Amino acid sequence: MRGAPPDVRLDESVPDVDPLLTELAAAFGVATEYWDWRGEHVAVAAETLTAVLAALEVDASSEQSRAAALDRRRSDAWQSVLPPYVVACEGERRTVEVHVDHGASVEVWIVLEDGSLPPHLEQADDWQKPREIDGRLVGEARFVLPLDLPSGYHSLYAASGEQEHRCDLIVAPAWLGVPARLGNRRVWGLAAQLYSVRSAHSWGVGDLTDLTELARWAAAGHDAAFVLVNPLHAAEPMPPMEPSPYLPTTRRFANPLYLRIERIPEYAALDEKAKQEIDRLAGTARAAGGEAIDRDSSWTAKRAALALIHGVGLEPDRELAFRAFCRREGASLDDFATWSALSEVHGADWHRWPEPLQRQHSPEVTAFAVGHAARVDFHRWVQWVLDEQLADAQAAALREGMSIGILHDLAVGVSPTGADSWAWQDELARHITVGAPPDPYNQTGQDWNQPPWRPDRLARLAYAPFRDLIRNVLRHSGGLRVDHVIGLFRLWWIPEGAAPTEGTYVRYDHDAAIGILMLEAQRAGALAIGEDLGTVEPWVRDYLRERGILGTSILWFEFDWDGDGRPLAPERWREYSLASVTTHDLPPTAGYLAGDHVRLRHRLGLLTRSLEDELAADRAQQAAWLDLVRSRGLLPADADAAPDADADAESAGIAEAATVAALHRALAATPSRLRVLSLTDAVGERRAQNQPGTIDEYPNWRIPLGGPDGQPIYLEDVYASARAAALAEIMRAG
Repeated sequence: MRGAPPDVRLDESVPDVDPLLTELAAAFGVATEYWDWRGEHVAVAAETLTAVLAALEVDASSEQSRAAALDRRRSDAWQSVLPPYVVACEGERRTVEVHVDHGASVEVWIVLEDGSLPPHLEQADDWQKPREIDGRLVGEARFVLPLDLPSGYHSLYAASGEQEHRCDLIVAPAWLGVPARLGNRRVWGLAAQLYSVRSAHSWGVGDLTDLTELARWAAAGHDAAFVLVNPLHAAEPMPPMEPSPYLPTTRRFANPLYLRIERIPEYAALDEKAKQEIDRLAGTARAAGGEAIDRDSSWTAKRAALALIHGVGLEPDRELAFRAFCRREGASLDDFATWSALSEVHGADWHRWPEPLQRQHSPEVTAFAVGHAARVDFHRWVQWVLDEQLADAQAAALREGMSIGILHDLAVGVSPTGADSWAWQDELARHITVGAPPDPYNQTGQDWNQPPWRPDRLARLAYAPFRDLIRNVLRHSGGLRVDHVIGLFRLWWIPEGAAPTEGTYVRYDHDAAIGILMLEAQRAGALAIGEDLGTVEPWVRDYLRERGILGTSILWFEFDWDGDGRPLAPERWREYSLASVTTHDLPPTAGYLAGDHVRLRHRLGLLTRSLEDELAADRAQQAAWLDLVRSRGLLPADADAAPDADADAESAGIAEAATVAALHRALAATPSRLRVLSLTDAVGERRAQNQPGTIDEYPNWRIPLGGPDGQPIYLEDVYASARAAALAEIMRAG
């Protein structure tokens, strides 16, 4: 089934916008109006539409240029025999438009991924009037795809006269769902910001060995099915390192900050002096990571240690494995390794490099790679040993009994100065950043400082970069959470210099993006989860559900908005959902119950209403949920979730712990297939990892895992925590 039509329609009621500009914007998937979080209609300003169209290389500066651009847009599909790609679902009736000289014969056929040839396609009885294109008359013929095409990446061919043309045919599964090994079970897992989960042996930052040990505790002791982690995408190769895991240099490769140095096989071949130096580096990194996560100190130490280990060289069998990895990753790895080596010399912002180096395939970049071959190879090797440890983490999780294993997280985009923006600069929109319009929790809107993909350029590439990205992230994963999944449907584009409130939505081919996500997940035996919070059109949730992609449910956001407006009864929650009490963009439940999130946003100037009004609204929302859990006997009627200020710390802690437990009992009663316990809730942490809408105003992504008193705690403390064990048992029993 195809997706719902876009909402970028012609609307002559939009004030101060020329109807021709409105029609042109709609033709390029640019919204001229939308409904905001208050349910109010918003008309997009002409200045915004013109700037967004300019980023798509569409001149909308005058009536004449608009008319010419619209005329070209209407004839785009008629310029080529075949479209850049075709997307279909298994069992779907789908026609393909083929354009040839009017009256000419054409033959259309498919070559499947395995090389086999289904019968040639039959032409549909659907005559279209020919058009004059560049002085020649072009006709359109429509061909019907077979209903029994298997899912996969196939090739579609058309031949007319002596010319043969080809495009990609992407056939998505009709349904993804959960892996068969789960059966009809509802399962639970932990959610953790890995960098914050430190052990006595990690180097000031949680690493992949810590992840393995956390998975072992959750699986062996409490029958957990998965651990959901923050994005592990690559950051800068030299300090300073961007703290946010959601603003990586590339999503294609991973961050070596998460390596456990001593687990690299070549570590064993070091002499005693080198091992002593690595011990010293580890001690330095641990000492620096006290009250806050210090990525720069940890990475500086690990980078020096990696250089020592790399210098040992590889045994013949290891050398073969490394070169096989390099061949598999191909040009993408070469480009990333070259960018990393360039960054070590010229800095991580490629816009500041000498002009000849700013283009990925320039002769100067090629010469640099040759002249710095050893350093480029070092960065390839780092990604190889990281790939091995990622594979080991997933294998260990499954070995300990997890039915899913590690759930990875996919960030929305990338840094404007990083490897992907360098490699794909012609495919990313210039003078545009991605963000979000105002919503109840970010009432001034958000600018994420990320350049968006241009939909037209992605189409020209048949979404090949997106395919490679999804395939790579899923390689060592039991599933993938797609942050801000609405971004696969539409993204909020903000013109350079404009406020987040002055943007608009731009549409993408969600059939292609979701189809690729499903196809890659099916091949990996994994599940897919869409983070569908915030301003999401209702049909999007239906679309994802019909394809077996899980949504995301957060207790504090689950209200019966179509009914009485009260909390949605647990048994009415979505079955195909990843459900939790809180998320990394909110404080842990203890902090949320205390209203910490409201006071923090007030202090940072992120509210549009008074502190008193926001606190009152927040208390009313919390009271509604607490009334529900009390009515179900999950919390004693006289329990006080927010004791008076005069209450002693012990009484306050007991009341808070009881309330958190009750909310998780409510969560465990939902039909959601996946239920999540945040590790911060498990240990009683109050501080949020992230405050959306801020950068340095709050220590986002730098807060180590801590207890109720805010003091850092270590992974070994989690194992001994009665609170963590009790909450894990609530989740298991649900």
